[in-house]
Amino acid sequence: MSMSVIDFEALGSAPVGHDPFDHVLVPGLISQDALRAANEDFPNIESAGSFPTGQLRYGPGFAALLRALEGPEMAAALGDKLGVDLTGKPTMVTVRGRARPTDGKIHTDSSGKLVTVLLYMNSSWDEPGGQLRLLRSPDDLDDYAVEVPPDEGTFLAFPCIPNAWHGHHPFDGERRTIQLNWVNSRRYKLREQVRHSISAFFKKIAG
Repeated sequence: MSMSVIDFEALGSAPVGHDPFDHVLVPGLISQDALRAANEDFPNIESAGSFPTGQLRYGPGFAALLRALEGPEMAAALGDKLGVDLTGKPTMVTVRGRARPTDGKIHTDSSGKLVTVLLYMNSSWDEPGGQLRLLRSPDDLDDYAVEVPPDEGTFLAFPCIPNAWHGHHPFDGERRTIQLNWVNSRRYKLREQVRHSISAFFKKIAG
């Protein structure tokens, strides 16, 4: 299934950017048929924030995309591209359906994560807000090297290193994003799953 979902030739030929930190950006990495099926079966998310897949309901098209992303072929291809050994490492997936004005603050990802993948699932994007920026510093959102429109099928990956600062200007509304992480241990994954589950529970109540 993954071979028909992900264009591994495009991933293999994509250059690794080094400014402001190592990253791989591949528009259109996912086949149009797979994108269509995944968006038709995308989970219904009414609240802002990240939700673990175990807290969501979704159809087979979305499930097929997740299997391809979390498969060993992706781990091998991306690990080779970024110079990070992802073989046998646990994965975590969270999903966003909406953004709120407080989202997008400058941050780096946890040191327990090895690599972050962001796959955007929005049919088009014309808004100035909500476009992720890869930043050169932790305190200036306009000091960026790369800006990534969250267009459907756009794939961004980077190692979770101390200077991998990123963020975006505020946006309020639908913004579909799948975040995949390879993490350094199953203990870390379990701890994050518990944290996300508790957070998701209170988001649903608030929503």
